[in-house]
Amino acid sequence: MIPGASPIPGGTRFAVRARDAAAVWLCLFDHDAERRVAMARDGDWFVLEVAGVGPGQCYGYRAEGDWAPDAGRWFDPAKLLVDPYAVELDRRFAYDPILSEFGADTAAVVPHAIVPALTAPAPIQRPLIDPARPIYELNVRAFTIQHPDVPEAQRGTIAALAHPTIIAHLRKIGVGTVELMPIVAWIDERHLPPLGLRNAWGYNPVVPMAIDPGLAPGGVAELRDTVTALHAAGIGVVLDLVFNHSGESDRDGPILSLRGLDNRSYAHASDGNLINDTGTGNTLDAGDAGMRELILASLRHFAALGVDGFRFDLAPVIARSPGFDPNAPIFAAIAADPLLRDKVMIAEPWDIGPGGYQLGNFPADWLEWNDRYRDDVRRFWRGDGSAGQLATRLMGSADVFGSVTRSVNFLAAHDGFTLADLVSHVDRHNHANGEDNRDGHGDNLSWNHGVEGASDDPAIAAARAADLRALLATLFATRGYVQLTAGDEFGRSQRGNNNAYAQDNAIGWVDWSARDVALEDHVAALATWRRENPAVFDTDVPEQAVWLTLDGAPMTPAQWEAPDCPGFELQLPGATIRVDRRARTVTLD
Repeated sequence: MIPGASPIPGGTRFAVRARDAAAVWLCLFDHDAERRVAMARDGDWFVLEVAGVGPGQCYGYRAEGDWAPDAGRWFDPAKLLVDPYAVELDRRFAYDPILSEFGADTAAVVPHAIVPALTAPAPIQRPLIDPARPIYELNVRAFTIQHPDVPEAQRGTIAALAHPTIIAHLRKIGVGTVELMPIVAWIDERHLPPLGLRNAWGYNPVVPMAIDPGLAPGGVAELRDTVTALHAAGIGVVLDLVFNHSGESDRDGPILSLRGLDNRSYAHASDGNLINDTGTGNTLDAGDAGMRELILASLRHFAALGVDGFRFDLAPVIARSPGFDPNAPIFAAIAADPLLRDKVMIAEPWDIGPGGYQLGNFPADWLEWNDRYRDDVRRFWRGDGSAGQLATRLMGSADVFGSVTRSVNFLAAHDGFTLADLVSHVDRHNHANGEDNRDGHGDNLSWNHGVEGASDDPAIAAARAADLRALLATLFATRGYVQLTAGDEFGRSQRGNNNAYAQDNAIGWVDWSARDVALEDHVAALATWRRENPAVFDTDVPEQAVWLTLDGAPMTPAQWEAPDCPGFELQLPGATIRVDRRARTVTLD
């Protein structure tokens, strides 16, 4: 079975999985006019061939069956449903209460899928990712929406990433791979519109392949052409994808696609309730063969557009059945797929379900976000972490990964304080999110030098600047892969908001006019040093490393764990790293 809308001679063949439906209709749209055509059952699928229908045709589905939410049945023919295999939509998703109301017709508020034209695939090449050069996490819209050199009509889009000014900045700071936060079409959580807010991060997708029209007015070709342009500059592209839940949310959420077609795609407990291993009220079931094939089809779709790899949000979910299985079928399927097996796979190795923390337990050819690195480096520079823990993290976290590190080391990410806010705020300042400052992490292992937020005191400003340079030098001196979040290289602030997912505004946007160019130049120099010192970035943990005190004597076991240990000097072949907590410096030679 070929799912979705597929070209046939003289028309299009449509196929959609709806195991428990009594009937499914294909809905063809000509502007506001809707034509419904009954589909034929073929096992778990409903299929239909339609002559005279080709690329550009807008369509959706309606399904009939039991309305019994307690039994996992959500069939309502009044609901227009988006094809789970759609690759293009005619508009963005917008939340409306009628999306959850039984019997309320939603054709006017739900995007229509578009029968795709054939898009020429990107050339197949070896993935561009290199431990010598940083991964750079960015939010597509927030990154360029305020950039003065990008044409106004292009700002905030995927195409803007191919603008010469953007590429020049990425090259200046040595970026090897950009990691794009979700670009797949998403919907706002239902509590946001009444607050005048919208989801700015995209971690609430509805269907896994359709790029958000607001980010890619040029559709699939816009992503392919941008990837090609970045590749020409020697920069790879990784997509952050969400296969752990959908924007259909908990049982009170909207009916948009899978819920109205094939609710068995969601994981359910033995009592029929939706499993919540994600904090969103619903979890997709990768143990289901159909759901697993949808995930694989999504990866293949983006791989064909030239994408170098994928970062999996809350990655343990894709290996749950229901508990985490390090030998889950999805891993073998990816490893055996000729289009996917050489791609870069990066796990965020935790979720909130039972046994959800799985750092170090993904396949040997996967990379993993390392929160222990983040926390131990922060503790050391805050003043309450041990030199021993810092040394372990600096050398690739062998306690987690063994002699060959798979660690993606980061100090800050989209979720949490920016790096500049880390050294300026002890407390979160999330009042703009409309949740009385209750959301976001409460303990950020941060510090502020005695003043919360911005300060005009030159001494405080100098101390914070020194901290940023020391933190960044620590990152670039770390074995394994290193990751920066966009704007941290020049001191971007979110005004102390450590959960800016709903701030599609100046709080969450990158402010290019406020760049700390001196800090940016420092990062560029660090990137050059790292590239020139393979003994530092090599993923093999070295057998020959000399550890000395700051006075030049060998480090003793007691000194490593002493709370007042001021630092150390690490000597590697061709490189020396001197960490001095008292002086707030990291010297790289």
